[in-house]
Amino acid sequence: MHQQFDAVQKLGEDSFDATVKAFEAASAGTKAIIAETADYAKKSYEQSAATFEKLVGVKSLDKAIEVQTDYVKSAYEGFIAQSTKTRDLYAKLAQDSFAPFGALYSAAGAAFSPAKTPTRAK
Repeated sequence: MHQQFDAVQKLGEDSFDATVKAFEAASAGTKAIIAETADYAKKSYEQSAATFEKLVGVKSLDKAIEVQTDYVKSAYEGFIAQSTKTRDLYAKLAQDSFAPFGALYSAAGAAFSPAKTPTRAK
């Protein structure tokens, strides 16, 4: 009985430690996502402003279409690249956040699995 109580107490301590580690990983991952998103927003704004300046100085419709087409192509490629980066950051965030609980699950399963009963010979 005392051994089971110790196992439950140890599991509670391990659970708390895993939760703290998960929150630390989630915090670090969230900070990385925020920094990456802010950087992308800044670059996107700068690109838009530069394109607007080019459009203001254009003298012909053909040149305006060319500038706009270049901007759209570049913005699309940048968005796809940013989406890939963000997806990878979210995947890493999830993996890092749940990793501490994997070991805890294994330990709990080992501590509380029913004892194997010997099989009878036939």
